[in-house]
Amino acid sequence: MRPLTLCLAVFASTSTLAATPAELLKAYEQQARSENPAFAGFSASRGKALYFSQSQASGKTMSCTTCHSADPKKAGKTPAFRTLAPLAPAAEPTRFTDAKKVEKWFRRNCDDVFKRECSAQEKGDFVSWIVSVR
Repeated sequence: MRPLTLCLAVFASTSTLAATPAELLKAYEQQARSENPAFAGFSASRGKALYFSQSQASGKTMSCTTCHSADPKKAGKTPAFRTLAPLAPAAEPTRFTDAKKVEKWFRRNCDDVFKRECSAQEKGDFVSWIVSVR
């Protein structure tokens, strides 16, 4: 089963796709263990590093901060100048409460910034960090 399919299958086992960050982390942990038997847990510091890491994959320097700003508690802007709500759940409580949306945006944003799908380890690291931002 593909990693994304496995993750969505875990989320779909509940009656709705509503989630909490803790539920997301539990699903990402299961997926990370299946991807890597040596999985040793998530790291908020790796999640923060991922958020600020820069990539040249798209031909120009990009990072998550390109759209979401260096402070995830503040609004960001898309390249088309559309306003993005703050990414941190501390500032925008609806963030990371819909597993389907979380997967959709990880898929799009990881492809935009890194030109690849993010691993379950990276997703879990990121969620671990973003929920700690106060």
